[in-house]
Amino acid sequence: MKCRIGFGALAPIILFMLAGPAAAVCRDAVVLVHGNTGKPSDFDNTYVELRARGYAAGEIFRPSWGSKTCAACNDHRGSEETPVLNAMVNALAASCTGKIDVIGHSMGATLAAKQIADNGLRPSVQTFVGIAGAFRGLWSCGVYPFNVATSTCGAWGLSVSNPFLGGLSGKRFGDEVYSFKSWTDQIVCATGVCTVGGIHSSSIWSENGSLTFATGHFGLLSNTAVQQADIIQ
Repeated sequence: MKCRIGFGALAPIILFMLAGPAAAVCRDAVVLVHGNTGKPSDFDNTYVELRARGYAAGEIFRPSWGSKTCAACNDHRGSEETPVLNAMVNALAASCTGKIDVIGHSMGATLAAKQIADNGLRPSVQTFVGIAGAFRGLWSCGVYPFNVATSTCGAWGLSVSNPFLGGLSGKRFGDEVYSFKSWTDQIVCATGVCTVGGIHSSSIWSENGSLTFATGHFGLLSNTAVQQADIIQ
């Protein structure tokens, strides 16, 4: 006697076989934005970690922006913006979910935040992570409009209370927002003071969480690849 199994019995199995693998690999594309005078390879540890977790190379975008030799020349307006915005647009086009995750380090965090805010990308960002960012400014850049002779510390840079940072204040950059910070950050805490208005400058308003590490400005990026991947998954 032949054993016959109706389609009704097979349907759940067929659907699982068809939908299971697709669902397993459907995830947000990721944009990794390096800091001032940095380069895409600064995120190598994060890239390797994401690849180890199954991300395809085409799901990870690492724009290169700004001068690599003149830290004082870069700010958040003009040519610095274009590569970052293009990476976000391309990541959205490649994303299986229709959303992206954005991780920025140092000035790359505030630069990425500006692209999201200025270009209406907020609904398309699932998770935003700012690592060692100066969302409230750098005391080493002075207080606007004083002691802001360079572009990096000017109105479109990172001086405390400048118009650019004031425009970002209170805005949200993703469904979930996280910051990574350190109290021994050589850049954010260069003057010995990490806080602006009593709040660590790397903290982001209305964030879902903030992770603190006993490391310096660059270690906050290179030593936290696992935590970065954990947050966006």
